[in-house]
Amino acid sequence: MKAFDTKLYLITDSTDFKEDEFLAKIEEALKGGVTLVQLREKEKTTKEILSLGEKVHSLTKKYNVPLIIDDRTDIALALDLEGVHLGNDDMPVDTARKILGDKKIIGATAKTVEKAIDAYKKGADYLGVGAIYPTTTKVKTILTSVETLKEICKAVPIRVNAIGGLNKDNLDILKGVDISGICVVSAIMKAENPYITAKELKERVNKL
Repeated sequence: MKAFDTKLYLITDSTDFKEDEFLAKIEEALKGGVTLVQLREKEKTTKEILSLGEKVHSLTKKYNVPLIIDDRTDIALALDLEGVHLGNDDMPVDTARKILGDKKIIGATAKTVEKAIDAYKKGADYLGVGAIYPTTTKVKTILTSVETLKEICKAVPIRVNAIGGLNKDNLDILKGVDISGICVVSAIMKAENPYITAKELKERVNKL
């Protein structure tokens, strides 16, 4: 397994933030213990994502945390990011692996055991499984049961993260499930104090 940690995985959302506010939030979250960052920008142009990606990458490098990008294998390559996360409508995992090589992290979204096994066989390093709860992000959410999450954890030998509407007050649903960590967006991006929120979330995940 590649050396990376998905325990507290932050997916960014720059909507409603000025760039300096957005970058400050990410830095505070990194200080608070975020272990992996995914840059997810559905609304920006390629040029804007490249510019923002460069700035976020200089922050994550400072804290020795991998930065991966949602969907955009081309930008992962252009900015020499640590990897890419691929959804069901994105480039297939095996194609991205050919482009990025063996050293980069490739994550995939999986909502069923079949999809999870397929992504693993095609070369995914970890899986994001959910949504566990309804979310407020702009992505289409279909809820995934904790039972399915458990089955996916048993079916593949790679890291599995729970995603979808998770925050420090509702993680008990994941007790006893063999996940490697959680992915959050709003819990940190909308927090008044991302540093304290990240710290608290990490403590809660450690207790799971």
